Amino acid sequence: MSNVFGKLFKLGSWGESHGKAIGAVVDGCPAGLEISEEYIQTFLDRRRPGQSILTTQRKESDAVKILSGVFEGKTTGAPISLIVENTDHHSSDYDHIKDWYRPGHADEAYDSKYGFRDYRGGGRSSARETIARVAAGSIARKFLNEKCGTEFTAKISEMGNIENARKNGDSVGGVISLTIKNPPKNLGEPVFDRAEALLAMAMMSIPAAKGFEIGAGFNAAKMLGSEHNKLGENHAGGVYGGITSGEDIFCKIAFKPTPSISKLQKAKNKNGEIGEISIKGRHDPCVAVRAPVIVESMAALVLMDLWLQNGEFKIGN
Repeated sequence: MSNVFGKLFKLGSWGESHGKAIGAVVDGCPAGLEISEEYIQTFLDRRRPGQSILTTQRKESDAVKILSGVFEGKTTGAPISLIVENTDHHSSDYDHIKDWYRPGHADEAYDSKYGFRDYRGGGRSSARETIARVAAGSIARKFLNEKCGTEFTAKISEMGNIENARKNGDSVGGVISLTIKNPPKNLGEPVFDRAEALLAMAMMSIPAAKGFEIGAGFNAAKMLGSEHNKLGENHAGGVYGGITSGEDIFCKIAFKPTPSISKLQKAKNKNGEIGEISIKGRHDPCVAVRAPVIVESMAALVLMDLWLQNGEFKIGN
């Protein structure tokens, strides 16, 4: 099971949705970066559940604690260990479907591959795992902002009628638009480690992500070469030949509707029998609502890792 992201700036993610805690180990962060629990918390609060009727009503403070790698308010260069305790998980909500594979979830595939699964909220396949990404991403984005003035901004640009879906026990999908201003130049390489390819991989690793495009994206297929190449239009999204140009990077990420819904759905159990189930518990009617900070965080992790691969290691360079 792959739980590590990055080559030099590495995120090790651990924990389950209904376990004792979710956490991250960040390895490769240069020494001397000012980091505090309060700073990381500002980003975790953006993805925290229970803040409106349009998100899951699971009440978690998602309070982060730094266990290692920071001394007197600055990173030491050693691994940074972060932990967020789970305090409001209702595992009994899943007892009635522990032998059923929830439609649209990873349940059956997980069981088929590993021969065992944690049916309480999906275990490692739960979107609650993204706490680790946001915590680690907050460190990466601070470094890049101080070094290059890089800023990451993501927002919902498309979404279905979430209120209507929620009232009917259903869910909707959405599209997140990401803008990276002042990205470092010369990140990425031709062939396999292309900047846009690594961004795509990072975004598609987010639970429920189903589509990615950069720059003009799929609209580029409808353009003439003379139109797409026009100077100043940045239809390439700030990446040429896999290498960042220093222009702003524009991306879009599509998220599917939340598969956990209370509406009755046909489902299959471990014996191959077909029946109908309703998923209890507290779930987001649209996962895209809390996704912007996750998208920003994954982008920051990619660019930070590429920055280090270019040989930049010191805060004061």
